[in-house]
Amino acid sequence: MSLLEVEGINYSYGDRQVLKDISFTADENTIVSVLGPNGVGKTTLLKCICRINPPQEGTVKVDGDDILTLSHKEFARRVAYVPQSASRSNVTVFDTVLIGRKPHMEWTMGNSDMEAAWKALEALDLGDIALKNTDEISGGEFQKVHIARALVQEPRLLVLDEPSSSLDIANQHRTMKMIASAVRERGVCTVMTMHDINLASYYSDVFVFVKDGHIHAWGGQEVITPKIIGEVYGMDVDVIEHRGHRMVLPGEGVDGLR
Repeated sequence: MSLLEVEGINYSYGDRQVLKDISFTADENTIVSVLGPNGVGKTTLLKCICRINPPQEGTVKVDGDDILTLSHKEFARRVAYVPQSASRSNVTVFDTVLIGRKPHMEWTMGNSDMEAAWKALEALDLGDIALKNTDEISGGEFQKVHIARALVQEPRLLVLDEPSSSLDIANQHRTMKMIASAVRERGVCTVMTMHDINLASYYSDVFVFVKDGHIHAWGGQEVITPKIIGEVYGMDVDVIEHRGHRMVLPGEGVDGLR
């Protein structure tokens, strides 16, 4: 049994169908990148997996249980979601991260909760701003704060919408290494949307290419090909091997577009 099972998901906004019969599975100790152009339903898929937008048809199971049957607390113990953007507040960075421990608390926070929050902050180089309010920090720092909060939640499934979108190149890799470390150490499954195929290729195990609401291709490094990239993005590209990962480069032509 896979940790995550997505079967036959359909979702529409009014008369516009965004997701069409989406099915895939993902195992523990795995990072899955959902790739595709803007507007193909990637974020909607994540929201269905996190029951923010409950699937209109089909099922999502985590550890064999339909997510719609889980209590709020049990769901929060199994699934953590980091949106691409979130509202800031007059709350410290430390307290924001500590909120991630709420599903594991009974009446009050304990020393283990405090230690988990500090460990996540230090791992993402946020220790120096722990006592600042979240409305006083940069967009990149704010993004890392929410990733830290999700990690201290100790979920079985970590769901991230464009986790690197607000980060510079150094922090992209630092954050992705932290996510990969959590996956390897805790046996977590991570599903994330990505725009940067090369960053996804470097850190991910499985790739789900979405086109027009359908899964166009799904698999490992073998699905990162000029043919599939061309079909999904409408681009002429070259694919090269670099340290065991496939990297995508613009193909012939001035701008690489067909």
